[in-house]
Amino acid sequence: MAYFFLRTLIRLIIRLVARVDIEGLENLPEGSYAIASNHLGFLDTLLVYYVFDRRDLFIPVAEKWEKRAIFRWAGKHLNFVFIDRFNPDIHAIREILRRMDKGQILIIAPEGTRSRVESLQEGKPGISYLAVKAGYPILPVALIGTEDRVVLENLKRLRRSRIQARVGKPFTLPPLPSKGRDEALRAYTDEIMCRIALMLPERYRGVYADHPILQHLLAENAPS
Repeated sequence: MAYFFLRTLIRLIIRLVARVDIEGLENLPEGSYAIASNHLGFLDTLLVYYVFDRRDLFIPVAEKWEKRAIFRWAGKHLNFVFIDRFNPDIHAIREILRRMDKGQILIIAPEGTRSRVESLQEGKPGISYLAVKAGYPILPVALIGTEDRVVLENLKRLRRSRIQARVGKPFTLPPLPSKGRDEALRAYTDEIMCRIALMLPERYRGVYADHPILQHLLAENAPS
């Protein structure tokens, strides 16, 4: 009952504050996968639950929110995994891998936190490690128009924000090599971030704007 109440509340909030255009749902793979998206504002988490209508979604959330009773209650029903972002959190990682082994859908923002500059920041290798460990395909998702500044300005004017959610094609990463694992994880993370950047307008691409992987993807996807 609480789950359906929260999903209904999320849909109501999103529809009150935004008009959402969703592209690429035909790219959803069957079975289990990991969703990787950019992170611009507070609406992003709600938006992922709005776009993907599955009960087996789960999302790592910063440990600071666990201190608030309302987030602990919501997290229980929306499958939050509270994780320490600044220190190795073995318990949380084991819980994430346990859920992935059960076939649940992992949602994660590789940047780790909201972008204060309103464009892509450097991704952290956690998503790469988890996806490779579980053998999951990765589904890149690009969110546009969810910046806190923009949403709040529109709310002050009693105007709904225009938000886009673009779902890319799933892809897989090769197993980690026995040597050079750190370098491989860095390269895998860049691959994920560049596939997100591919679907974003140029102003959102941030530190990946000139990355060779992105330039290759842009050339590969250019109209012939």
